[in-house]
Amino acid sequence: MTRRERGSGGRGEGGGGSRSGGGSTGRSAGKSAGKSAGKSNSRKHSYPRAARISETVREVVAEELVRIDDDRLAFVTVTSIDVDAEMNRGIVYYDSLQGEEGDKRILDALNENRKRLQSAIAKQIHARRTPILEFRPDDGIRAAARIDEVLRNDPMRTRNLESDVNDALNTDSE
Repeated sequence: MTRRERGSGGRGEGGGGSRSGGGSTGRSAGKSAGKSAGKSNSRKHSYPRAARISETVREVVAEELVRIDDDRLAFVTVTSIDVDAEMNRGIVYYDSLQGEEGDKRILDALNENRKRLQSAIAKQIHARRTPILEFRPDDGIRAAARIDEVLRNDPMRTRNLESDVNDALNTDSE
């Protein structure tokens, strides 16, 4: 087995030729290792950086809300967070079982705990900036619930559904 195979690099062995040969092998191995490590860090993601940050911040805020001992935040769900590309602002969209009646109390509780939430974000995402959080009820979910309620109570739709069910039962019995 040669010195190169053993990985000694010829250091402390005496002969000048073996030292330079071993030293260059060590440097080239270091360079190639650095290059391959750089490639793995620069892999392309399937979605943009802002979306990844928003999702990470949403997870951190949701986890921290569970830790906060405040009855006003008992049934609050963080539905999404929009963080701008510069991480200056983050809009936290939430929904709760209390509906629109509980929004003022929930907003007060969230604003009281804003610094704690931002601190938790700073500790967990290790970024230069932490977004300033703003809280808003998620109107999209509420609008979807209203549409669902309207559709459920629509007499034409229920008549059509009943006739479809009857037709299906009649074809099955034949």
